[in-house]
Amino acid sequence: MAQAARRLADLAERVLGAPLPIRLRAWDRSEAGPPGGPVLVVRNRRALRRLLWKPGELGLARAWVAGDLDVEGDLYAALDLLAESIWERGEEPVRRSGLRAALDALRDPGTRAAGRELLRLAGPWTPPAPPPEEARGTSGRLHSLRRDKQAISHHYDVGNAFYELVLGPSMVYSCAYWEPEGTLEDAQRAKLDLVCRKLGLAPGTRLLDVGCGWGSMVLHAAREYGVSAVGITLSEEQAGYARKRIAEAGLTDRVEIRVQDYREISDGPFDAISSIGMAEHVGRDRYAEYAADLYALLRPGGRLLNHQIARRPLRDEEAYRVDEFIDRYVFPDGELAPVGRTVAQLEEAGFEVRDVEALREHYALTLRRWVANLEEHWTEAVRLTSPGRARVWRLYMAASALSFEHNRIGVNQVLAVRTPGSGDPGLPLRTREWRA
Repeated sequence: MAQAARRLADLAERVLGAPLPIRLRAWDRSEAGPPGGPVLVVRNRRALRRLLWKPGELGLARAWVAGDLDVEGDLYAALDLLAESIWERGEEPVRRSGLRAALDALRDPGTRAAGRELLRLAGPWTPPAPPPEEARGTSGRLHSLRRDKQAISHHYDVGNAFYELVLGPSMVYSCAYWEPEGTLEDAQRAKLDLVCRKLGLAPGTRLLDVGCGWGSMVLHAAREYGVSAVGITLSEEQAGYARKRIAEAGLTDRVEIRVQDYREISDGPFDAISSIGMAEHVGRDRYAEYAADLYALLRPGGRLLNHQIARRPLRDEEAYRVDEFIDRYVFPDGELAPVGRTVAQLEEAGFEVRDVEALREHYALTLRRWVANLEEHWTEAVRLTSPGRARVWRLYMAASALSFEHNRIGVNQVLAVRTPGSGDPGLPLRTREWRA
């Protein structure tokens, strides 16, 4: 098929109403679009069939994960060039971006000519099977104990060795806390220490770490602050890894790891609770329950440090929809909320919110380091998981880094206290020092 790239570029410009922002290379080696910079590669016509059968973000995601679409050159630059096409931007709460709206519009009678052209390019009218990395195993009521465990397993039970390549020796899967210079390990250690200081940890403190991952927080708190800690996770693989680390550190007498949901804990109260990168899995319909449960698990005067990704607020919050790529390939059932809503729900549960610190730029830096780790160890990452899984992670982390950089999403540490009836929260008058 001669000059497939030119035909694709013409079609894209017709439905987008604007010039193609990136150079395009098709399966017949033809190219079109602006020269220089990264190139969007359509490796085969199956990519078009995926878009026809699932117009919009899910079709694009499947084509990327399957290797039908690729980028040659700087992935960040390519995603920035395509940002208006694959992300929702601007102030309108229900506004759909150009390509997503255009692809959906192919079903409309007014764009049938474009649809017929795409059909001719796509070839045989056969729906391609979704890539095997797509989440299809979750079932049951949304955010039930059973379904949450399934969703967590999809994301985390892909092999601890894979996460070691991406996260590095710290095995901390949340935003680090950066100085202008320093390594990822330095920044993750600083983040863990920041959480410990905000919680006022000291020898004898009883700490609960909700969503403890591979045990880094409880290890740091026990080793550096002398606490007694319980870490909970829904991932069997994480729990096994964390227990091994704790045994090697000689801390089994002070640190316990459980495969347990926060809704099942019955041995409170705790002096402090850390929840780092876990609340995104709770869901908006369950968040009030989450806040109330953590409040009940704290003693009067106890502190909660809630570290959570936030999205921008919408004028119509009912218009919020979960990103299809993230939902199918990364975090099934994950939901983001604006930071204001998180603060309100914590206070509605009885907490007194004492401090909110935004770490948006810190997460962008962290994600770029994780992407660099993945790219450096690409062959090994593919061997440990699959080509599709590695592609999911590269796209997810690179796109997320740009979302943090462009203020599409943020991340915040909220320090809340179960303030006793006396009104004394047990905090110093100056809870932190600002630095330039």
